[in-house]
Amino acid sequence: MRGLNQDNQPMPVVENPLTRSGLALTGANLGIAGKKQPDGTDGILTALEVLALNLEGTDLVTLSACETGVGDIQVGEGVYSLNRAFQEAGAKSVLSTLWSVADDQTKLFMQDFYTLVLNGDTPQQALQKTQLKFIHDKNLQDPFFWAAFTVVGI
Repeated sequence: MRGLNQDNQPMPVVENPLTRSGLALTGANLGIAGKKQPDGTDGILTALEVLALNLEGTDLVTLSACETGVGDIQVGEGVYSLNRAFQEAGAKSVLSTLWSVADDQTKLFMQDFYTLVLNGDTPQQALQKTQLKFIHDKNLQDPFFWAAFTVVGI
């Protein structure tokens, strides 16, 4: 039952912010239309669903699509986002973006970033080195191409 505000009017329903962050997977267009796939899924993995995953032992989750690091600020709780959901599910580090990113430059960024991670750098070190490489490349030095990426975690 919804409560009433000080003017005796119904208070708005507050939707869980973890249901507003998610990843669109195969079949998401059906899920948005309210239809389920034959296996019962809707093609959308919400941050709330991520919380139910067991990601203990996962060193890095990469969310390289646009604005994957953005979430809702909740007073006393911090930011509810995909980042937070993956960390709470057990991922040690999460790479995400704070704004829209360009496909071609993101591809280059990910190639450089993962080369460093696979060669032993921590995600934080790989991020810093990749950003510095972009900064020193006259074709990639615009912050639009490298500054949106952030790593949270250990």
